[in-house]
Amino acid sequence: MNSKISVLDIDIDNCSAKEAMKKTMEYMDTEPVNIVEMATVGGLMQMDDMRQLKEDMSGFDLILAGDKTILEAADITDRKFLQETEGHVFLKMFMRYLHKNHKRIYLLVESEEEGQEFFDYLQRYYYGLQVIGLAKVSAQDQADDMLVNDINGGEVDCILAALKSPLQEEFIVRNRSLLDARLWLGLGKEYIPVGKTGIGQGKITQYIEKFFFKKEIEKRKRN
Repeated sequence: MNSKISVLDIDIDNCSAKEAMKKTMEYMDTEPVNIVEMATVGGLMQMDDMRQLKEDMSGFDLILAGDKTILEAADITDRKFLQETEGHVFLKMFMRYLHKNHKRIYLLVESEEEGQEFFDYLQRYYYGLQVIGLAKVSAQDQADDMLVNDINGGEVDCILAALKSPLQEEFIVRNRSLLDARLWLGLGKEYIPVGKTGIGQGKITQYIEKFFFKKEIEKRKRN
């Protein structure tokens, strides 16, 4: 099965982890850069009133639900899809693929601390992964030219972005035509331990985000 669902006016691919992985592997053999985005509850809420950005995102190659709450909002009940989304199966498959095939990756974060946490995470679970470079992206200091040049100079296969929305999406929209990498994977901050002040606080934040997300979905369905 491969179809699209619309959640807060963003089209999300409703496909299995295996189908998503097959597409992503195809992207790794093509040029120019292809964009894969992991949609998050927080990200969808942050971008809710950004019409132009949503239109730009319609040109992304693959947008996957990063939380089963997003699938449930579109009345998806397929147990396999829900379980795979909850278990981040696609992301785990893709990271193993990068590791096994010695792909060159570049990391984008928002602070030096997050960069170290991201790098340590990859070293712990995917030791030997070729991290070619790491850089900070800031909404206040958009030094895109230097960053793009550094990425392109590293002959990178995949860019892994762990940025909040809409910073993450706006960066790739601005620079898509300039990047030489094969794939951009927008992760957000939910799936790797970056920028978290504590497990308890992180869970509370996610609970609040999901509460308001569900309320917004219910309101739109009533209307």
